[in-house]
Amino acid sequence: MAFDSKDPNAIARLSDAPLSFGYGALLRDGAGEGDPEELAATFSDHAPTIEDEVDDAGRSLKDRYIVRVGWDDTRGWLAEGGTLIGSSRCPAFRTREGRLKAVHNLIKYGIDCLAVCGGDGSLTGADVLRGEWPDLIRELHSDGTITDDQYEEHQHLNIVGLVGSIDNDMSMTDQTIGADTALHRICEAVDSISSTASSHSRAFVIEVMGRHCGWLALMAGVATGADFIFIPEDPPSGSWEDDMCAVLHHHRQIGKRKSIVIVAEGALDANLKPIKGDYVKEILSKRLGLDTRLTTLGHTQRGGMPSAADRILASLQGVKAVEALLEATPETPSYMIGIQENKITKVPLLEAVARTKAVAEAIESKDFARAISYRDADFQDMLEAFKISSSLSQTDHAPEGQRLRIAIIHVGAPAGGMNAATRQAVRYCLARAHTPLAIHNGFEGLLEDNITELTWLRVDNWTTRGGSELGTNRTLPSVDMGGIAAALQRHKIDGLLLIGGFEAFSAVTMLEKSRKDYPALHIPMIHIPATISNNVPLTDFSLGSDTSLNVLVAACDSIKQSASASRNRVFVVETQGGMSGYLATLGALAVGAVIVYTPEEGINLRTLLEDAEFLKERYKLDEKGQQEGRLVVRSEKSSSVYTTDFVTKVLKEEGKDLFDARSAQLGHTLQGLVPSPLDRTRAARMALLSVKFLERHAHARSQDYTGRRRTADLPPADTAAMIAVRGSKVLYANMSDVLSHTDVKLRRGEDVWWYDIKRLVEILGGRTGLVSTLFAQPKRKRPVRPRYGSYQIAGVNDDCPVPNFNPAPKV
Repeated sequence: MAFDSKDPNAIARLSDAPLSFGYGALLRDGAGEGDPEELAATFSDHAPTIEDEVDDAGRSLKDRYIVRVGWDDTRGWLAEGGTLIGSSRCPAFRTREGRLKAVHNLIKYGIDCLAVCGGDGSLTGADVLRGEWPDLIRELHSDGTITDDQYEEHQHLNIVGLVGSIDNDMSMTDQTIGADTALHRICEAVDSISSTASSHSRAFVIEVMGRHCGWLALMAGVATGADFIFIPEDPPSGSWEDDMCAVLHHHRQIGKRKSIVIVAEGALDANLKPIKGDYVKEILSKRLGLDTRLTTLGHTQRGGMPSAADRILASLQGVKAVEALLEATPETPSYMIGIQENKITKVPLLEAVARTKAVAEAIESKDFARAISYRDADFQDMLEAFKISSSLSQTDHAPEGQRLRIAIIHVGAPAGGMNAATRQAVRYCLARAHTPLAIHNGFEGLLEDNITELTWLRVDNWTTRGGSELGTNRTLPSVDMGGIAAALQRHKIDGLLLIGGFEAFSAVTMLEKSRKDYPALHIPMIHIPATISNNVPLTDFSLGSDTSLNVLVAACDSIKQSASASRNRVFVVETQGGMSGYLATLGALAVGAVIVYTPEEGINLRTLLEDAEFLKERYKLDEKGQQEGRLVVRSEKSSSVYTTDFVTKVLKEEGKDLFDARSAQLGHTLQGLVPSPLDRTRAARMALLSVKFLERHAHARSQDYTGRRRTADLPPADTAAMIAVRGSKVLYANMSDVLSHTDVKLRRGEDVWWYDIKRLVEILGGRTGLVSTLFAQPKRKRPVRPRYGSYQIAGVNDDCPVPNFNPAPKV
């Protein structure tokens, strides 16, 4: 989600803007006043003018639906669910008379730009308003409703759309605002239900939202380890009741005590007959004799604290929306702000809406293959991952001579998603008749022959477990390379899957380099990045990083509440992350911090004094009695001199009577307890494609280990790789390519996609020219981006392929 504007002056333009203060207090003081029926209609004929708002008399929101909002009026909103400015389905707006009244109110307030956050209906309606605008203002001018000056000043209306939908059903964007939060609510509910289902050996049928899109049901099925799902894009055919009962019965036969079936609200069978939860419940009760309960989650999916991913996505898209409006001309189309390939994008709004409707049309015409093809690659991989992990069928077994012994090892510090990745790898191995082997306690365990075979039922609940069920440490194979090779040969390992952070990357590099000395290392090996620091090169995300961000967000929300209750208080929050500032930077954006310190830029005396001066000036501008607590986020290795304690003492001393300062060190709590849904689903996809990689490159399987001899014919370099998330794609990167983009000393990549977000955090925190000229901010040098010819990595030129990257193919 890189902040990458085509306008090089975008950030400078934001940073030079002065702080402005509006009348957003009306939103807090008068919220809920007024007739509910009026709220559903268009704006009141008696809506106040700008001059009315300046008058402090009668500070009430009643009959006021357009309020000028200033800098501090939206503070604290990042942690709030729903919409604090209100939303409604407005029948009057569907009529030309209603839109005419809306145009009048917009002109009365001097508004000629609209940022519309909603679903495809809201965005379509906004574009209709823009198309009719010239005729509507002409009519208002001809009947004398607006003046000549108003008519001349408002010839055009600019529109930009942001997709707010929990269904994640909009085309031309990989994610919609609210979808990840809704998935959090579903997973929390299913996780809670699972414990009682297991205790009483019950079956639960859970209905989730989604309309014509099965994204929520599919992702929840993968993230919670459900037994069966129903989604509109992939309807069951024939006697689906028999198929479902066969799957659940087989699961019960091998010892599973619970059964979870997830039904999307738009689920259909192959004949377009709706599939409802109560009917599924009836089938399970009557045919299998299971004690079955039906749970409809309903609107609980829409509420609650927004997830870290949604906060970050909404913040970046909000900035992009303002840029799009400022750049708009009468000739440009209405744009929709989305995210594709981890880049904030703007695409023609009507084209996105048309493609979205095409999915529903494909389902209606029973062309389900085309409906799935309209979904992104992530959706298709997740569907395959779910089917293969929940199936006990032998139809996908590999031929006898191609069955492998695949070892799985965890290396480095624990991270959320490690166990979920292991579960998916084991389930895929078993579906293909391979033998999955667990290496316990890292390479130390391998040297001690601490290896066991994993079963389908053994890993059943691992999706929701944090930490490492296999055990992990930072020991590298260099401790005894000969012993490692001998152990691999002794256990006849055909492929090695390593899950971990920078240590796992280092381990694969060492193993590959030692192939010339140890033929037992001529096996394919692949690394799944898993670290909360997200410091593994050439991948946008590592497993565990999203879990850690959500833990950080929850902790900082509590800390900020304490700081705000104490009024003028600043908290310096220390995060982990090693020499990578990812966690601190993205966390700062998600919690609304005003300052962030990272190892990439470090801390010096000048910047510390600048920041103290900024905080002093910022607190001086606060409205009396409305001061808020503020957060400063510091990555643990930002500076060895300017420690968290030192920074806190400096700010406390400089703040004097303006503000107080405290510190909080989150430490290992950031590893999290339960992996986030996003980490669980990423783990499933990466593990699925990783084992496919091992299958494809197990070229030496036909040779018996006892017959291998030292040979000059080493395996190709691409048989040792790392699986990397690049945007919405999953790629295989050769270790030599990863190493060439690595700062080994600092244990991080040489370039990162999130670098510009640090500056954006400061701007959104209010750093808009308030700092005294005595501490004028020097220009900070950005790290040089490594280049290969015309190619540039880490987000700037992602439309071009990165050399030696191989897209994960379909098998």
